[in-house]
Amino acid sequence: MADPSDEAQGLRLVRAFLSLPPEKRAEVIAFVEDLVRAHVAPVDGREATPT
Repeated sequence: MADPSDEAQGLRLVRAFLSLPPEKRAEVIAFVEDLVRAHVAPVDGREATPT
């Protein structure tokens, strides 16, 4: 089970994200997608594709 402080931090992050204007949300999503792509190892020599 998650630590209650971890859950509270997660809720604060979600609230902060939702309070952003749409264009800033899009920037955050693009940034996170770039981070994921940089840290996900390709499977069988193929690049990961977003779903």
